[in-house]
Amino acid sequence: MSRLRTALPAVAVAAAVLALPLFVHDRYLLKVLSYVGIDVVVVLGLALLFGFAGQISLGQAAFFGIGAYTSGVLVAVHGWPWVAGVAAAVAASAAAGALLALPVGRLRGHYLAMATLGFSEIALVAFTELKGLTGGTDGLSGIPYPALGPFAARTPGANYVLVWGVAAVAYVVAANVVALRPGRALRALHGSENGAQACGIDVGRTKVVAFSAAAGLAGLGGALYAHLVGFISPGSFTLELSILLVAMIALGGMGSLPGAVLGAVLLGMLPYLDAVVPGLPKSAVEVLQSWEADIYGLVLILVMLFMPRGIAGALRRLRRERGGER
Repeated sequence: MSRLRTALPAVAVAAAVLALPLFVHDRYLLKVLSYVGIDVVVVLGLALLFGFAGQISLGQAAFFGIGAYTSGVLVAVHGWPWVAGVAAAVAASAAAGALLALPVGRLRGHYLAMATLGFSEIALVAFTELKGLTGGTDGLSGIPYPALGPFAARTPGANYVLVWGVAAVAYVVAANVVALRPGRALRALHGSENGAQACGIDVGRTKVVAFSAAAGLAGLGGALYAHLVGFISPGSFTLELSILLVAMIALGGMGSLPGAVLGAVLLGMLPYLDAVVPGLPKSAVEVLQSWEADIYGLVLILVMLFMPRGIAGALRRLRRERGGER
């Protein structure tokens, strides 16, 4: 019964989110919210790797791109079914994450961040130079909409439901991982690698699994992005995207899946405030878009200085203080 009470708010929120197209008919707003849903999928993976396991990664944009190009090429060029293309994208990204974890698994802190950053830059060069496969700087076009047999998600409403449906499933899977033994292993790894090893946890294997899971979810997000936009180019998978994802985790709160989702929603909607806030001056929107990367960096600095545990941590502290007053 207690589990049911705990799950009811999450179910209610999921139902409200998925039912939004019944009440909102603004095509632009639905597209924006679809992009935010893709951010949520990717951030859930980074939350497991960074927020729970404590393994910082600046290479998520590379895995996002691997997923996008894998599904885009297989479906648009080779005629694979959409589901098969997405499955291949997740598998390819997860395999790349596992392969990256093997050599960098012994690194920590800023050394690990620099290694993953180097991987991201190598992937970006590959996306640009493999013109016969990716289209190079001209990009890959003609990527079809998501489709299951004769049913294709061709409208913004259908795309929205698809993306947020996938995000809901990803959240449930991530929540179960966190609640069970793998989640305890990730938290132990975050606390102390030596302590985790002393408790019988295979640290190397846990890191490989964490990197693979985070990369797989990034690849899933990339595949969804490719089929929703219909065109991809290397410019979509730069370091700026990786930094944005880390900023989302920092803002929402380390070690909190709801916090990660909240951070993704808040920062993901920032460049599109004109769709969310009617009547916002065009000049204000242009300023936000021009200084977008700077705003993300400023958010990271402010959060680290004044709210190191993010929004989720601040709310937990507030609840404890109120409980103490009583």
